[in-house]
Amino acid sequence: MRRKIHYLDYHILIPYLLLVILGVILVYSASSDILLVNGFKPATYGIKQAIYAIVAFTLFGIPMFALKLNVFKSRRFVAWFLAISIFLLAFLVVLKVIKGSSAAVNGAVGWINLGFISIQPLEIAKLALVIYLAYVLNRRDGKFQKGHIWQNLSHPALLSAFMMCLVIVEPDFGGTAILFMIVLVMFSVSGVPTKIALSWLVGIALIVFLVFFIVISWNPKFLQDSYQFQRLMSFMHPFKLERKGGAQLVNSYYAIHNGGLFGVGLGNSMQKRGYLPEPYTDFILAVAAEEIGAIGAIFIVGLLFYLMWSIMEVGIHATTQFNALICFGVTTIIFTETLFNVGAVLGLLPITGVTLPFVSYGGSSMIVLTASIGLVLNVAANEKIKREAEDTVA
Repeated sequence: MRRKIHYLDYHILIPYLLLVILGVILVYSASSDILLVNGFKPATYGIKQAIYAIVAFTLFGIPMFALKLNVFKSRRFVAWFLAISIFLLAFLVVLKVIKGSSAAVNGAVGWINLGFISIQPLEIAKLALVIYLAYVLNRRDGKFQKGHIWQNLSHPALLSAFMMCLVIVEPDFGGTAILFMIVLVMFSVSGVPTKIALSWLVGIALIVFLVFFIVISWNPKFLQDSYQFQRLMSFMHPFKLERKGGAQLVNSYYAIHNGGLFGVGLGNSMQKRGYLPEPYTDFILAVAAEEIGAIGAIFIVGLLFYLMWSIMEVGIHATTQFNALICFGVTTIIFTETLFNVGAVLGLLPITGVTLPFVSYGGSSMIVLTASIGLVLNVAANEKIKREAEDTVA
């Protein structure tokens, strides 16, 4: 552990810490007015977010960095981690069948309430899927020859599809899309021929767009009252459907417009005062844009992309397939979450309930993302140690 500390990758650690600190400040600012109006202490969520960050770093980030990489390559660890994540996802399906819509939060049964914290199994499933695919694809490295691709990919593909089915039943379309992107990227960089990977991507994209336009044109009655469908339609016509689901996007536009380049000042957002739903989770970037301006919001997104690039750098220069796949998988999680969140805030993508990594309020997300960063730092340190050893021998 002490030796590893000397090989910390500060290009990953520093942007992570900055994002977490900015997140705590913005969560406090975005939630304080709503809490005060409802009779709670204004710093409640800000303090909780700080506690989540400290607990995540201490109990998950540091151990993921300190453990030997061979632990994550062991069949027993991968099997148990994957089994726990699938069990938790299946538990949500059972919960939905038993309790129905009464167990739903924002239209989806995606949380297990333990009292002191609510667990979101999807977050655990993201990291579990990355480690599982890295383990399986690493063992099959070099075996993706023509005529044997499906034979080598069938098991991980079917298991990944099963996990996606459990998530879409909640229903959580954003979460399903994130799991799909993890599979797509990790399959693509694992040695599968580029032509086949691209054909999958094009084919799947065409199917998604075709289904999307059919649903929009059809506008079936049995879906019109559903929460997820209202989100989809409000994305297409936010001002027309402001009272039926479009309020989030409309008020996001107002917040961004009010903020201008430099913002109205930290704590001075108007839209967070009951106008913008979920101001400290899904739409925290809109509040940031209003309070610290477009420049401040761009800085936050820029930090995220710098973090992603730094992780990708480690993956690109990794000496083993497993290390590279871990880096690409974690980058995919952060990139897809950022894409969906920023796209929703700007009205470029439908609102899926995906939060902004490290910045939005949430314990499950903070714990899993921090654990992911700890694992990536572990990979980066091991790569530096290996290269130093090779240089010494040379």
